[in-house]
Amino acid sequence: MTRRDFSERDIHMALDGELPVDEHVAYDAWLDANPEMKARGARYVADRAALRAAFAGVLDEPVPARLQKVVFGEAPVKAAVSRSRWWLAAAAAAVLAIGGVGGYVAGIGHFGLEDPAKDQLAEQAIAAHVIYAAEKRHAVEVPASDKDHLQTWLSNRVGLKLVAPDLAAEGFQLVGGRLLPAGENKAAMLLYEDDKGERISLFVTAESAEKAKGTYGSEEGGPEAIYWLDKGYGCAVVGSLPRAQMTAVAKSAYSQLLAGLAS
Repeated sequence: MTRRDFSERDIHMALDGELPVDEHVAYDAWLDANPEMKARGARYVADRAALRAAFAGVLDEPVPARLQKVVFGEAPVKAAVSRSRWWLAAAAAAVLAIGGVGGYVAGIGHFGLEDPAKDQLAEQAIAAHVIYAAEKRHAVEVPASDKDHLQTWLSNRVGLKLVAPDLAAEGFQLVGGRLLPAGENKAAMLLYEDDKGERISLFVTAESAEKAKGTYGSEEGGPEAIYWLDKGYGCAVVGSLPRAQMTAVAKSAYSQLLAGLAS
């Protein structure tokens, strides 16, 4: 068949199982050649899993006719009624039950819903980890052997004084790092590996005006992110380690990142 250009619409078609079978090979090649789109696709997969988990208890319930009319534009929504989290959750449940989660993710902007900064940070960090931690030859742009350049380059690009934490005491060695998109900003990703080949990553960006911390998992059995938002920056440590080990690694990384930012 004639090769064509793909777009974000094709990502949603692939997630919904609507991408023609004879286009899968070309689509996969397009994703490999466009890391930003590949990361976006991984984030949508994580969003789908999170939505299904969030509404698992109501997906099989009948959708009220009144809500169906609102979702499909058959009934006006009064301007004076604010779009609360409850209304958006109900609308999401309706779309999940009627039209599938892929369509909801594709059109989420039309509902005026934006995830909290902490969720965005964690989802971006997990999506990046899923893609690049699995790479063998092209996981990083700058290797650990050029650590000084890596730190200077990422610091200049992200807008933070970034110091790659030394996690040798936790059993991890720096593999290298890369620059990634983070919404309208940039993020630095640092990748680490232990002697068994297990990898963790640090995702750091200078876009947050909030203050929060916590743990976020996009799907059961997948990697989780331990994140912090503070003083105009956000960072997340991502991996699939046992919780106690993950916490110890995250605390060490965070304390060193903080010391580097303050120096």
